[in-house]
Amino acid sequence: MSRTWIVIPMYNEASVVGSVIEGLLPVFPHIVCVDDGSSDGSQGVARRAGAVVVQHPINLGQGAGLQTGIEYALQDPELECIVTFDADGQHRVEDAQAMAARVLSGEAEIVLGSRFLDHRTKLSPAKRLVLRTAAAQSRLATGMALTDAHNGLRAFNAELAGKIQLTQNRMAHASELVHQLARIKPVWVEHPVEIIYTDYSKSKGQSLLNAVNILAELFFR
Repeated sequence: MSRTWIVIPMYNEASVVGSVIEGLLPVFPHIVCVDDGSSDGSQGVARRAGAVVVQHPINLGQGAGLQTGIEYALQDPELECIVTFDADGQHRVEDAQAMAARVLSGEAEIVLGSRFLDHRTKLSPAKRLVLRTAAAQSRLATGMALTDAHNGLRAFNAELAGKIQLTQNRMAHASELVHQLARIKPVWVEHPVEIIYTDYSKSKGQSLLNAVNILAELFFR
C-alpha cells in the first residue's frame, strides 16, 4: 500500500492485538500501536508481532491515542496515507486496503467507513437506532451527510493528517473529528465496511451503553 501507516490505539488488548497486527502486516508493513497505559503486556505483544509501539504513561483515552499515532506517522517524510484501525479485531483488513487505495488514487482526501452502506454488519435494532440518531445529529451540526459518524475505520492522506488536531481524548473525539472535517472541507467519500462484533469487542466498549454514551456526549457536552 505504498507508504501507508496503520495507527492502532490500544488499551489492555494483549489477547488479540498480536493477531490483528499479523493480519495487517502482509498488506501494511508500517504499523504504529499507541499503548494507552496498558497493564497487561500489550506493549510487548505488539512489538513481537511486528509493530512500532509508542506508549502513554497513563490512560488518556482513544482520542489521545489516535492523535499520538497520527503525529508519529507524520514524522515519516514519505508518508502518503494513514489508516486508523481498532485493536480489538472488529475491522477487516480488506476494507482498510480498499479505503487506502481510494485515498492513494487521489479520489478523496479522506475515506470514512460506514456500516450502513450494505447489510453485512449485524446490529441490534436498539443500537442501529442510536447510531442512526448520532449520524442524523452530526449531519445537522456539520452539514456533512454521513451515514455513520462514529466508525473508527478511516483512511486519509498526509496533507489532511497534518490539519487534524484531536483534543477530545475519549469517545467524543469522533464527533470532534467530524466537526474539524466540516471546517477543513476536504474531498471525502464513505466506503462500505463490515464491523465484526465479538463477545470480546463488545466487552471492550462496543455495547449499546457505549452508543448511548456517544449520544450523551453529542447532545450535552
